Amino acid sequence: MSIHPDHRHDAGTPATDHPPSGTTVAPTGDDTLDLRVADLVALLARRGARTEAGTGTGTRTESEAGSAADTGTRTEAGTGTAAGTRTEAGTPVGTSTGTAPGTDLLDAVGSWAPAATRFGDFRLVPVRPERDLPLLTRWMNDPAVAAFWELAGPDTVTADHVGAQLEGDGRSVPCLGVLDSTPMSYFEIYRADLDPLARAYPALPHDTGVHLLLGGAADRGRGVGTALLRAVADLVLDHRPRCTRVVAEPDIRNAPSVSAFLSAGFRYAAEIDLPDKRAALMIRDRSLRHVL
Repeated sequence: MSIHPDHRHDAGTPATDHPPSGTTVAPTGDDTLDLRVADLVALLARRGARTEAGTGTGTRTESEAGSAADTGTRTEAGTGTAAGTRTEAGTPVGTSTGTAPGTDLLDAVGSWAPAATRFGDFRLVPVRPERDLPLLTRWMNDPAVAAFWELAGPDTVTADHVGAQLEGDGRSVPCLGVLDSTPMSYFEIYRADLDPLARAYPALPHDTGVHLLLGGAADRGRGVGTALLRAVADLVLDHRPRCTRVVAEPDIRNAPSVSAFLSAGFRYAAEIDLPDKRAALMIRDRSLRHVL
């Protein structure tokens, strides 16, 4: 499953919440919008929905079939990670550190407690390039992943992408997704209200965005992406008390990805134009988290 971050994290001036002329967005009260699944299916059919090549999961989410839709993030096809993978420096990948909650823009992602899923205990571990770059580069060079993330190439390509976030002001945190001590996915947790994405929809303060890819074929096609997307959204809402919404923006043509978000408790809010795609704005509301 993979979801491509077509917008780029901007380390400069925070984006405004005014969409560009001609952009289709939900009205300011869109957080009450409820799109029936039948309506969504018809919409996607009209848009020529297609499954991401080579993935069975989906943001980057993956569907139960492992499409790039289940998590509203992307999954990567092909590459798996070995159980109990260790870093080159010998530090277990499942070990993380973080500053105290409330001291940074994303409330210390590295200190968040693990989440229980039906596939095992899941944790977000902030990326350390000296430890994680070979693994991330291998994932990014999987053809199915590269088609959406567009980061295929030598390790310098991945290093630049991750480094831009690590060297920024903390509005985006790249993380390994570790399931029962095995690194098997890549997440970007970011401040959507401070991202260029905020220009395309009526952002609220502390809106938090999610990008995801699954690293191995074995984790696609069996609902892992959906489970992780729900778990990560719950982690955000549990550890970021000021955040009222978790958002994602899969390609509107990626029916499996959109379906995965819906299965993970997100709702379809609008179609929005981003620099490299027309996206489905998916939102998981704190007020509806125990309903959807």
